[in-house]
Amino acid sequence: MNPIRHVAIIMDGNGRWGLKQNKSRNFGHKAGLKTVEKIIKETIRNKIRFLTLYAFSTENWKRPKKEINFLFNLLENFLINRLDELHKQNIKLKIIGIKNFSTKLNNLLNDSEKKTARNDKLQINLALNYGSKSELINAFKNLHKSKDKLNEKNLIKYLQTNNIPDPDLLIRTGNTKRLSNFLLWQLAYSEIFFEKKLWPEFNEKDYSKIIRNYKSIKRNFGNI
Repeated sequence: MNPIRHVAIIMDGNGRWGLKQNKSRNFGHKAGLKTVEKIIKETIRNKIRFLTLYAFSTENWKRPKKEINFLFNLLENFLINRLDELHKQNIKLKIIGIKNFSTKLNNLLNDSEKKTARNDKLQINLALNYGSKSELINAFKNLHKSKDKLNEKNLIKYLQTNNIPDPDLLIRTGNTKRLSNFLLWQLAYSEIFFEKKLWPEFNEKDYSKIIRNYKSIKRNFGNI
């Protein structure tokens, strides 16, 4: 049975779900936040230590400005209203990506990381303004500046996921089968599950089923 330390999720399908309900894409984003809360609880129940959520990519800036503003307002409200609860649950919040947001949101993110830094039941890595290609380019640049030898061990030190185990499994909802510039280095040997359901439809049973399926997989890592 395979142990699980780290689950990564591409939360795809919020906007499409909202439109399916004859509502707005933003209605779907709001509903998706409820799914996040369910999955956090289920992750804790399964004693998984790391959960990485792809919330906003470097490519998502191409979306309509109103939608982007709504997403960031949603995140601001979540941090203001729910951070204390996460802290009480011994959950650590870490941001991966470039904090290039409003002063208010940047401060909220920094304060959230600082407040929860010593928590150790679950670490949630929130990928915001994150792109794996730019992460790798920056890592190579910093490694070059350090004048350390170019090898895997040294490069990993300059990734934003340094000191975080690589994901054991990746889940992508929304019936789309691609990685979308997410953790390209870290997912090299992760088991990948593509889920047809849109993110707001995804629930604890779906998550538990994937975890059970993962545990039954024979992982060879290049061996026989």
